[in-house]
Amino acid sequence: MNDISPAADWTRWPAPAKLNLFLRIPGRRADGYHLLQTVFRLLDWGDTIHLRPRTDGRVVRHGGSTAGVDEADDLTVRAAKLLQIEANGTQGVDIAVEKRIPVGGGFGGGSSDAATVLVALDALWGASLGLDRLAALGLRLGADVPVFVRGDNAWAEGVGEHLTPVELPPAWYLLADPGVHVPTAALFQAPELTRDAAPATMRDFISGGPLGNAFEPVLRRREPAVEAVFAALAQVGTPHLTGSGSGCFVEFATRESAEAALAALPPGLAVWLAAGAARSPLHVAVEASFT
Repeated sequence: MNDISPAADWTRWPAPAKLNLFLRIPGRRADGYHLLQTVFRLLDWGDTIHLRPRTDGRVVRHGGSTAGVDEADDLTVRAAKLLQIEANGTQGVDIAVEKRIPVGGGFGGGSSDAATVLVALDALWGASLGLDRLAALGLRLGADVPVFVRGDNAWAEGVGEHLTPVELPPAWYLLADPGVHVPTAALFQAPELTRDAAPATMRDFISGGPLGNAFEPVLRRREPAVEAVFAALAQVGTPHLTGSGSGCFVEFATRESAEAALAALPPGLAVWLAAGAARSPLHVAVEASFT
């Protein structure tokens, strides 16, 4: 990868990961898309996006592909090109992604990377489209992109685009990556997937009821690696699945309790700690740089 230091005119922006604290499927739309209910929790940990504006109008990805994705299909490249069109812009950008979020784990890495490009590049180019227009662009890239664009922990419905900000208490999370990736489309087609769950309410979530994740029993039954991680995490707390990916987590009220749980786990697991964020680190960084 080229020199991406500030001295080489690169800027760096957080692309935070997310958790789905629960995920239900209460039905489908007429067009076949599944309706979802979830609460998105943003984390103070994730990828880093490096951006360097260009004057020639080109959008150039540096550092090679992520998980074999061609440059034309890369969500960060597509996000930059969508923003160019929406803003009628003539500027370009160099993009480099510093990956930490596991690909296909349900932690929202690709969606967050795309949202960071939209939000940070909107500021760097001086486009000033506003969050509503940026979120609409993000939805064209993926259902999870708008929550990262808006930057709040949120109750989500529809296909994930109807967002209501929620305040969540401070928390720490023990995260685990079983190392398997099952395509989301295949999981949505699973005959054993519950697609008609009773709709949940925000009161149900606040009361701490067991809302669950519709994909958890499917993945635990189909993927021994996921079941093994659940069994290990159950020794230190209550494990949950995030999104439709294989990533798992356990929530703790304090860093000390999360660290104690991490220390108690057997060796050989891909596990790490992250704090919940009250607000997206991306928005904090953009405001600090441009206000």
